Amino acid sequence: MIKPIADLILTPEQSRYSLVIAISKRARQIAEEAQKKKIILDDQPVELAVQEYVNHKFRMIEKVNPNDDDLS
Repeated sequence: MIKPIADLILTPEQSRYSLVIAISKRARQIAEEAQKKKIILDDQPVELAVQEYVNHKFRMIEKVNPNDDDLS
């Protein structure tokens, strides 16, 4: 994922790593669904996942580790 695009869709409290993981998991789901239904996708699964995220069709939930402040 290109950094400027990630900067546009992330809120300040969200991490880029979490966004990449969420998009990749959804892209994998899209690809598996298309394979099961024998559908040929016009766009890449990652592009479809990013579009879904931007259109609020799914969201990522980040766990907050209470010990993050202790890490150096």
